[in-house]
Amino acid sequence: MIDDIIKDARIRMGKSVEALKQELAKIRTGRAHTSLLDHITVEYYGTQVPLSQTAKVSVEDSRTLTVTPWEKPMVQVVEKAIMNSDLGLNPSTAGEVIRIPMPPLTEERRKDLVKVVRHETENGRVAIRNIRRDANHHLKELLKEKEISEDDDRRAEDSVQKLTDQFVAEMDNLLQVKEQELLEV
Repeated sequence: MIDDIIKDARIRMGKSVEALKQELAKIRTGRAHTSLLDHITVEYYGTQVPLSQTAKVSVEDSRTLTVTPWEKPMVQVVEKAIMNSDLGLNPSTAGEVIRIPMPPLTEERRKDLVKVVRHETENGRVAIRNIRRDANHHLKELLKEKEISEDDDRRAEDSVQKLTDQFVAEMDNLLQVKEQELLEV
């Protein structure tokens, strides 16, 4: 039972870290990266599908992405989806290829993005602490029902705390890397 609670906490904390990685990937630096467009969906024959399923996304150079839709009629749909996204990008179409130049970041915008990154990381830390609280709550219930001893409870809580520390440290490392990436000119 204790192992199940700890295993569940580890899995959920791992998912929180993955969610943070995905959020940080959306926050762009000055460089072009294909993951910037991962969350964009386009209407494809009446269904919303990820952009990557309707077009090839590639990096042309360090400041330009290219999107090549698989079908010619999709060019306008894909271009419109990119324009309407929350990224603030202005794609330009040349035939069947959509080029997306990455505008350079100003110092002020970089600092704003660092604040956003810190906020996202703090949300991730809160999620991990909530998972720790849930795991400890389940352990206390087992103790209350006399299914585990107090020593087992204490050891399990220590294990959960070590897990929490490990995943929070991982998030802090992600934050540090992203901050350096953002502030790099």
